[in-house]
Amino acid sequence: MTKYNVVDLFAGVGGLSYGFSQISEFNIIAANEIEKDIAVAYSLNHPSVEMLNCDINELTEGKLLEVLDGKTIDLVVGGPPCQSYSTLGKRQMDDRANLFLQYKRILQIISPRAFVFENVTGILSMNGGKLFEQVQKEFKELGYDLKYKVLDAVDYGVPQHRERVILVGFKGNNPYEYPMPTHGDGLIPYVTLKDAIGDLPVLKSGQTDNRYAKGITNEFLEFVRKGCHELTEHSAPKNGEHLVRLMEALKDGQSKDDLPEELRPKSGYGNTYAKLWWEKPSTTITRNFACPSSSRCIHPRDSRAMSIREGARLQSFPDSYKFYGPDGMKRLEIGNAVPPLLSIAIAKQMLIALKK
Repeated sequence: MTKYNVVDLFAGVGGLSYGFSQISEFNIIAANEIEKDIAVAYSLNHPSVEMLNCDINELTEGKLLEVLDGKTIDLVVGGPPCQSYSTLGKRQMDDRANLFLQYKRILQIISPRAFVFENVTGILSMNGGKLFEQVQKEFKELGYDLKYKVLDAVDYGVPQHRERVILVGFKGNNPYEYPMPTHGDGLIPYVTLKDAIGDLPVLKSGQTDNRYAKGITNEFLEFVRKGCHELTEHSAPKNGEHLVRLMEALKDGQSKDDLPEELRPKSGYGNTYAKLWWEKPSTTITRNFACPSSSRCIHPRDSRAMSIREGARLQSFPDSYKFYGPDGMKRLEIGNAVPPLLSIAIAKQMLIALKK
């Protein structure tokens, strides 16, 4: 069996690595992540991968070649931090917006046959579209034939609408074909919140219960619960009395504008202080998925903020997946990740392309 060696840049907690780690033909050699706690979390889940916990600027040619120890790298995957490109953020053209040049520098050093560059859709409109044009120009200079497409994770069995730009480069003619959706109209129905987290015990604000409340009733639960007999990280954040009353006053899918005047917050965007829908997939979650004043993230059944495990479920992380650090760091690890089920779909297609 031919093995394909992989390096993961800006690896985060390993959501993109996950898909490649599930296919025996792929061998992830090394990963780079700047944040110490996130690097620890990556290593807890991918213990055989050499973790390079440093700023990518410090990843010199000598250091990289020493780690690779003469191995040929077939594939580089990863996406620079997306805060600068996000339509939710300030969209600043700062050093972080130019981290793709560090990605290019690593490609120059190890010259893989192919790469997968992942990012938020905001990168397409950044600087009037000129930034993404420059990204493509830089990669083409290295001899890569490029394709890109916006994929929505919900189309691949993830219980969350999460659009991402997937840019794939190949040396020579690019044979990569994007994965066809498996879920949606005329296909398998989208995975809803009820499907994804309905087996978890009912919690009130501040409560913890790490026992499964129900058995496995669908394919998504078969995937996330495989080999797991007890939960971890299922604790509801403790909120103040006023916020609890506010959350309990909302019905399924409602927002702050539907609240009685005496409970309605005076500030916040339209999707803040809002409940998710029990019978629909989640909207895109961020690191703030436990903070109702920052995003639509109130549990539709239990009228509370989401637990860390529920955030992980909405990203399609298996219940066995480990996160590391304070709760805020764990939420960052989850909110910034590529959903594992999406990464599996991307990896399967990459294997076919590499074999071609």
